[in-house]
Amino acid sequence: MSTDRPSARPSRATVPAILARKGGEPVVCLTAYTAPMAGLLDPHVDILLVGDSLGMVIYGFPTTLPVTLDMMIAHGAAVVRGSRTALVVVDMPFGSYQACPADAYRAAARVLAETGAAAVKLEGGREMAETVRFLAARGIPVMGHIGLEPQQVHAVGGYRFQGRDEAAARTLTDDAIAIAEAGAFSLVIEAVAEPVARTITERLTIPTIGIGASPACDGQVLVAEDMLGLFPDFAPRFVKRFGAVAAEIDKAVATYAADVKARRFPAPEHCFRPGRPATETA
Repeated sequence: MSTDRPSARPSRATVPAILARKGGEPVVCLTAYTAPMAGLLDPHVDILLVGDSLGMVIYGFPTTLPVTLDMMIAHGAAVVRGSRTALVVVDMPFGSYQACPADAYRAAARVLAETGAAAVKLEGGREMAETVRFLAARGIPVMGHIGLEPQQVHAVGGYRFQGRDEAAARTLTDDAIAIAEAGAFSLVIEAVAEPVARTITERLTIPTIGIGASPACDGQVLVAEDMLGLFPDFAPRFVKRFGAVAAEIDKAVATYAADVKARRFPAPEHCFRPGRPATETA
């Protein structure tokens, strides 16, 4: 009988470990919405963000607003099951946390309990500081999010970059400081003028995660499908395509269709035949 012990399961990144990365090695973050994608991304990233962007990427909604808490929990649990080492953060969807801190706590507690994720993310500046403080004091790690806030798309009139003038820059800086002082362990800065994002990063003692912000941020995040080139007709300025997945899918599906029509697939090796072992599996 072998006395070899199974190798230890790799440990996940933790909130304190991410917090300790401030000013050090940049934090790598990508979105993930499904177990298979989480498994592919996990070896390469520090944080997997289950973003409410899944409403647009997965479900085809025009905005993130129709996304529900149950949807976020279902996808968050899938990402946790599909990953091993990354810290998993789940977005709080529109309407689940804005009313009052107690509502936010109930929703966030459900997310952590039912998904196994380590933290939640919520949008907003000074107006959300009380909620961030309430959650952090009760053991719920919070990632903040300022700048372009997709859940405010109607209020601000579209997806526009932020920090265009001195007054806007001051507002963003004040928002960032308020969220950090309230107890957030990190802060996403989205679509913010580069000098403003740089200044915010220098001012804060928690890591900033940029998306269309600044290379000075302590980390970067992109929607994985954008980075992989899954949507060739969608090319935001801040996205660099590191792959051409859409073209590969098109090529593979075209080959499959041609093989089916020509009766090249399925071939004999893809079929079950009498006389083969009963223990043979599909």
